[in-house]
Amino acid sequence: MKQLLLSALVLIGAAVSAQVPGENPFKQLENELPTPNVYRNAAGAPGQMYWQQKADYDMDIRLDDENQRIYGTETITYHNNSPDPLDYLWVQLDQNVRALDSDTYSTSTSQMGEQMSLGQLSRLEPSFDGGFKIDYVRDDSGKDMTYHIQKTMMRVELPETLAPGESTEMSIKFWYNINNRMTDGGGRSGSEYFEEDDNFLYTIAQFYPRMALYSDNVGWQNKQFLGRGEFTLTFGDYDVKITVPADHLVAATGTLQNESSVLTRQQRQRLEEARSAREQPVIIATQAEAVEREKTKVKKEQTWHFSAENVRDFAFASSRKFIWDAMGVEQEDGSVVMAMSMYPKEGNPLWERFSTKAVAHTLKWYTHYTFNYPYPVAWSINAADIGMEYPMICFNFGRTESDGTYSDRTKYGMIGVIIHEVGHNYFPMIVNSDERQWTWMDEGLNTFLQYLTEQQWERDYPSRRGPANKIVDYMKGDKQYISPIMTNSESIWQFGNNAYGKPATALNILRETIMGREQFDYAFKTYANRWKFKHPAPADLFRTMEDASAIDLDWFWRGWFFTTDNVDIALTNVREFQINSMDPVAENGKLRQQEEAAPRNISSIRNEEEIVNTYDEIDTTLRDFYTEYDPLEATVIDRDEYHHYLEGLSDAERQVLQAGKYYYELTFENIGGLVMPIILEFTFTDGTTEVLRIPAEIWRMGTDEISKVFPFEKQVESIVLDPFLETADTDTSNNYYPSRSAVNRFDLYQSRSRGEGENPMQRNQRAQQSETGSRR
Repeated sequence: MKQLLLSALVLIGAAVSAQVPGENPFKQLENELPTPNVYRNAAGAPGQMYWQQKADYDMDIRLDDENQRIYGTETITYHNNSPDPLDYLWVQLDQNVRALDSDTYSTSTSQMGEQMSLGQLSRLEPSFDGGFKIDYVRDDSGKDMTYHIQKTMMRVELPETLAPGESTEMSIKFWYNINNRMTDGGGRSGSEYFEEDDNFLYTIAQFYPRMALYSDNVGWQNKQFLGRGEFTLTFGDYDVKITVPADHLVAATGTLQNESSVLTRQQRQRLEEARSAREQPVIIATQAEAVEREKTKVKKEQTWHFSAENVRDFAFASSRKFIWDAMGVEQEDGSVVMAMSMYPKEGNPLWERFSTKAVAHTLKWYTHYTFNYPYPVAWSINAADIGMEYPMICFNFGRTESDGTYSDRTKYGMIGVIIHEVGHNYFPMIVNSDERQWTWMDEGLNTFLQYLTEQQWERDYPSRRGPANKIVDYMKGDKQYISPIMTNSESIWQFGNNAYGKPATALNILRETIMGREQFDYAFKTYANRWKFKHPAPADLFRTMEDASAIDLDWFWRGWFFTTDNVDIALTNVREFQINSMDPVAENGKLRQQEEAAPRNISSIRNEEEIVNTYDEIDTTLRDFYTEYDPLEATVIDRDEYHHYLEGLSDAERQVLQAGKYYYELTFENIGGLVMPIILEFTFTDGTTEVLRIPAEIWRMGTDEISKVFPFEKQVESIVLDPFLETADTDTSNNYYPSRSAVNRFDLYQSRSRGEGENPMQRNQRAQQSETGSRR
């Protein structure tokens, strides 16, 4: 312990400030973000002249179960709500990602190994042609239109310029081969074949030519689809007729318009019952009925008619294998949403127990954090090895063993993927961000809400992502293979960690540590409501979170989203001080205790022994003269000076002097580069604890090292930096005072001499091997 004069108290607020080379982490983001304008304002909200396009679809689709093909015709009505005249339209042909000349194949890297699977070899020489075949593109008068296909995009040239405020129609006839997801390289859409009963389960998406997005901040988003950067789409109304085998059940985006034509009377009665169910799903098509349908394989077809308003896309599922259950979910505004599931018997009993309940649970909690779910239905469809989302419908993995049993891992994996994919209805199906450019804007935000929703399903739910400590291994990895979050979707290293895990963790840190739950929830809900049914960009999120909270977060967005820095803040030094009370009795007593407790060098110890031996040989009176002198004993002069000093102090100064407080100067070093709040847990010698939280602005001068003094009435025994693992600190070994040593472990094995424990046959084999080896 060191002594500190009262006059030194004025230094408590000072900090060593050495400007480091490079950019101050608290530099504002104005240069990186686009300039606000009348379309997107500086608060992060749609501007007074915000606009967006609309595309309506009228489709007739036929599923060819014999040949696994989709045939379709569509009429697109495109509404130009922009201030710009348009001479051409861009249409997305996402199925061309499976064309034989796809850039996805030609730009994928590959290597040969000593062992190669048939699947790996087939990807080197793709043979499945799954690209669109366009029969025609015609205008509203039936005349052929000029078009040019550029890989996964098609430019349609308009016969006349489409002026602002006008609409145009075009019709497209198309078909393509449906890929088998299990044998043709996976994919977000396709078929799954069940050899046991010779049936297919179809999860169909990206199945029609779709309008590309034209927006104020990008223009035409016609970046090619290579497989990772998903979809950027325009809102519109859909009227879709789907023709399938008559023994199939179909789930799709939107509301079924012809229940009486495609459902039996019993199924309609059960569906009506399900609309009133709130606790347990009602089974509309049973497993026994599904098993019977698996055997029929009728040739007759029937058409299911669906309509959907204000959606950005359309998808459907079809199979004779489906079991179907449903229940109603009542929302805060009194509306009722139908939570429904379809699944084959291979998913039971897992799906019957949990799927629709997980859908209902997701709607409840996502609505809590954002807005009421605006659509009439939310589907969960079981398909192997997939998790994929579309408006009102999603495709999710999760299968039982052949005997119907399942592990906790399978159960929680299935519930988690259902929460995640149903949650995508909010991001990006409603808050309609640009997935082709920024995967994290929907996957990261959705993964964050998935974590919150999982924890509401069950306390200590085994969530994969969300808490800060779960991203540490990624963030401390080799920076050569880590990308900033603000990286285009097709160019990301470690896609899952970058686009899902890190942004979800960042938002959770904002909520728990930087903004607080109340402020964060208000700002996040503001963003969601500002941009529902619109097209937000990253700057709109960044600005809204600050605008609605009055918290400067530029440093956070910069560090977490624009760099690959990590958090590693070290507690490098702790110094303990007390004020010198000037009381000679008290202060000399402390010095005596320090001297008695201090280690002594060997020479001092041996010199004292020699002196004692010498004293034993000399006169006793002389020995007393030497030993009675005490340099730490307070004299009369010392006491008089102390009383004179006290008389010169004010009452306030005397109170501080006599308080007996402890002062701890802590020094921190920012090793990782990311600035973060400093959270400290102090444990005192009496066993009590205190947690202090210092905002990240303590680093605002741009230094790599800072110091701060903490006064306490009690003596500190230990200090922990980031005690609750809330900052994603990648090295916690430097977070302790006193320092803690990690325990390293080693394996112990039993050694034995050659031949010990071997049976005669083993000894004989070893002898033969040894003899063979000696002859080589």
